Formats: sequence, structure tokens, C-alpha cells
Amino acid sequence: MEPPTLADVLDAQRLLAHHLPPTPTWNYPALDAAAGATVFVKHENAQPTGAFKVRGGITLLSRLDPAERQHGVVGYSTGNHAQSLAYAARLFGVPCTIVMPERPNPAKADAVRRLGAELVEFGATFDDAAPHARALAAERGMRLVSAADEPDIVAGVATAYAELFAQQPHLDAVVVPVGSGSGAAAACLVAAALAPECEVIAVQAAASPAAHDSWRHGELVRRPNRTAVEGLATGSGFALPQRVLRERLADFVLVDDEQIAAAQRRLLLDAHTLAEGAGAAALAAVLADPDRFAGRRVAVVCTGGNASEAELRRCLHVAPPAAERPWEVAAAQ
Repeated sequence: MEPPTLADVLDAQRLLAHHLPPTPTWNYPALDAAAGATVFVKHENAQPTGAFKVRGGITLLSRLDPAERQHGVVGYSTGNHAQSLAYAARLFGVPCTIVMPERPNPAKADAVRRLGAELVEFGATFDDAAPHARALAAERGMRLVSAADEPDIVAGVATAYAELFAQQPHLDAVVVPVGSGSGAAAACLVAAALAPECEVIAVQAAASPAAHDSWRHGELVRRPNRTAVEGLATGSGFALPQRVLRERLADFVLVDDEQIAAAQRRLLLDAHTLAEGAGAAALAAVLADPDRFAGRRVAVVCTGGNASEAELRRCLHVAPPAAERPWEVAAAQ
């Protein structure tokens, strides 16, 4: 399995131009003040499915041969990859079955059903859903679509970074959240070609560090998968993204779920942006290491905005830092 080339990314960009407009990249002074850096937010939460993965789904399904389209596809996901496949399947008239862990995010599950895909709930985690999806695909003669070990998905996702570097060509760093790793791999591929001086830094939830540890160890590993952040909840590394990350990633960091929730809150209040946990993880990494990013031009990718009501309630109840509580500071004085 070979990673996509820049030519593949440009071909995907031409294809997606017929289906998806570019997403904006905005700067917010309040985020700059909090981070001590110039922060640009790439708004993939503005996609029709609320997340970046739709780029990959459309690219892959557009390139299926007629027989594969007729038999249909099976995917496994905590939600955003599921919506990506369901959206693209409806676009191209392809039968689609999605396996999600039991008790999924209601908003994501409802979106999959409304897009016309069959939804099957199985297992407690993403890692439990995957083998069931493989079994269903084999039983039904359908094409199994991996969450990340798909060159066409990585090529499609990479179009977000081609847009980003066109919108902000003088970045010092791009911070990308990692679940399966397709986004970080895509960022590395595009940065190597278009912005070789720009660091690509990956971030994952400390409670589900499989991709991080796979990169650190130089081989695929399994790890406990305990994060509450759906888009980062994977228990093993994926071969294709890890191959790219080992060659080109500058660094890989971990943040905890509470730091992610605090970043969600800051995006909501300071950038008027609804982000799910995975979509706020990049900002969480920047806020967690101010010395590293001080004075730099940094892009953070808000990969999705599909937060459940319960998730939003949790992030709004995270205690704000003292800088946001001047009344308490004044009382203490």
C-alpha cells in the first residue's frame, strides 16, 4: 500500500471542487492572547457532514469500479468516518453499511441513518466494531473501507492542507489531531511538497495513545482505549498513516481529556466555534505548551463540530482559567 503522491492530492482537489467549497481559515485575537501566538483555525467543522473526513469518503467512492459500487461498502467508525461514507454513498448511489460501537453519539448516528446508510451497533469501542465490520463485508461481498489504510482517503483529506497552505503560506507549525492518523499523514504529505519549513505536530488523547506510541516505537502497537473523545478513540495504530508519519512528522504530543474540554470551551466562547473534542485537541496542544509556540504562526485544524449535547454540557462546566475570572482575582486581592 503506497501513500498518495502530490499528483493524487491535486487530482482529488479537482474532483472535490465539484462537491465541496473550500473551508475558511480564520484568526481570532482572543485565541492569540490565550496562546501567546498567532493562531489560525482551519474550519473543517464547516463541512456538510460537520467534519473533514467527507473529503476522503467522496474521493474514495468516486474512484470505485462499477462492480464495487454495485456491491456497496462497509465502514466502521465512532461517527465522522461513518458520515463521510454515508454522504458519499448517497452522492454516488452506493449501498452503505456502517458499524458503530454501541450507544454512539446520537447526533452522529442519526446523521448516518438520515443519509440512507444502514447502521449496525456492535461492541463497546471502535476496536470492537472493526472485526464485526470485516465479517459483515466478507459475508455480504461488500467493499470494506478502512478508517485510514486507504490511499484515496488520505489523498482526499490532504486537500484540506493544500487549501490551508494556499490560505496561509507562511506558517511555522500545523497541529493536527489524530485518531486513525489520516489527517496527520495528509498534512505531512502536503507540507513536504508545499511548505517544507513548516512543522507538522500530531496530538492524541493521553487516554488512548495507540497512534502516539506506534510512532514513538516505530511499529504498530495496541494500547488501552479509554478517552471520552470519540474522534480520538482508537486502540491501535494504522499502517499507512504511520508509514508517512515516521518519515515526516516533526513531533507527536498527548493531551488529557480535561485539556481538550477546556479548549472546546475556549473555541466556543472566543472563536464562536462549535467543536467536538477531536476538533479542539489541536488547540489544546498549543495551549498546553505556550513556550513552544510563543510568537509563532500556528494553524490548528478544527477537524469536526459534531459534539453531542452531553459533550457540550461537560465542556461548558470545565472551570475556566483565572485569566477568564477577573472577579475572582479581584476578590482574592
